Amino acid sequence: MRAGIGASVAGFFLPYATSPAWAKDYPALGTFPAGTNGSSIFVGCLVPLTGPYSASGKDMRLGFELAVEHLNNGSRVTEQIPTLKKGKGVLGKKIEFQVADAETKPDPAVQAATRYVRENKAIMLTGAVSSAVAVALEELGQREHTIVMIGNSSSNDTTGKDCQRYGFRSQDSAYMASKALAPVLAKELGKDRKAGYLVPDYTFGHTIFASMKQFTEAQGWKTSIEQLAPLGTTDFSSYLLNIANSGADVFVNLAFGADAVASTKQAQQFGILPRMKYVVPDISQFQAKELGAEIMGGSYGSQPWWWTEQDTYPLAKFFVEDFEKKNHYKPRWGASEVYLQMLVWADAVERAGTFYPIEVIKALESGQKVNSIYGEVYYRAGDHQMVRPVPIMIGKKPNEMKGPEDYYRIVDLVPGEQVLPPLNETGCHLQPYET
Repeated sequence: MRAGIGASVAGFFLPYATSPAWAKDYPALGTFPAGTNGSSIFVGCLVPLTGPYSASGKDMRLGFELAVEHLNNGSRVTEQIPTLKKGKGVLGKKIEFQVADAETKPDPAVQAATRYVRENKAIMLTGAVSSAVAVALEELGQREHTIVMIGNSSSNDTTGKDCQRYGFRSQDSAYMASKALAPVLAKELGKDRKAGYLVPDYTFGHTIFASMKQFTEAQGWKTSIEQLAPLGTTDFSSYLLNIANSGADVFVNLAFGADAVASTKQAQQFGILPRMKYVVPDISQFQAKELGAEIMGGSYGSQPWWWTEQDTYPLAKFFVEDFEKKNHYKPRWGASEVYLQMLVWADAVERAGTFYPIEVIKALESGQKVNSIYGEVYYRAGDHQMVRPVPIMIGKKPNEMKGPEDYYRIVDLVPGEQVLPPLNETGCHLQPYET
């Protein structure tokens, strides 16, 4: 019997975990076995190195590279994972990789990913940031029978109506973040609030607006206005003016990356932030660093992980130390998400005893918990959403910071099970394994 990462199983006995498939022969499927015939395997990483989400993409790239280094050579993190203790790649094969610039657009990401699959025989793909890119990559993975481990993507559609059998998402969904955040907002800011929303006009913005509206209105809030802005907008003045005149007393900014920074600066200049409460349900990795604690101090929001979780999870401490030693800053959640995905995938391959994608998918779907840098996590089999904690945070003011990167105080770490959407409401219908 091969042991998995975690010491426990999510609620039921796993015949899969006790019957490894390593001795079986499997038919060719996707890049299997062609991508596994040598002494190494190839993994392709698609992240935005240019465009409005480029700062997040660069953080992801560094987290991905650290994960490959840890899996190939061993580390203090992998030493704590029974299946990965040997530190010699995955199933004894060294991981080779390339990183492509997705440009924050689906087409360049799909073109590069297709090249990785067809020419490099990629055994797995990872990356994203933009949910539009994530959905496109998952569709590609389904067509090519290549597993896609999405690191960053918040749209409900990623594991909802656009879910794919070959796609897995680690980030908490917009639904999960909103359900975790709304009660804190009602407690801290009161139940008689009017919210004005700035919304990116694509799948991420549409679904997080719907979820925030649902859960804040359930707490007694009213929605004054929704302002849709195209991705990559630089002048937000007309949208902000409409929000300022809507009667709202809370500005909920759903913009992300460079758009979030630009819109926040303009909201400050227009006098919106000084007279409204500020909420950012999906905080960009470097938003506080680029804007400063003077602006972000007192803001409420959520992000999938914050580096001070090292005080809660022992493996996170090792990850933060190794990342900072190599890259000279505290890792953000772009880096942590892709790092987590790489190790969870590697553990599933080791438990499966093969790279045959169907067996790896079944290992990921098995419900086995993973003792990770986020504490124990696992995938829900029905929609491939990772069940993981959701941090709710408040921005620290300058006089509250204990160091140059101490931008947030975690108000709550909400267990993932408490905020998952009911499976029958996600719209997810996973395809058969061979399709």
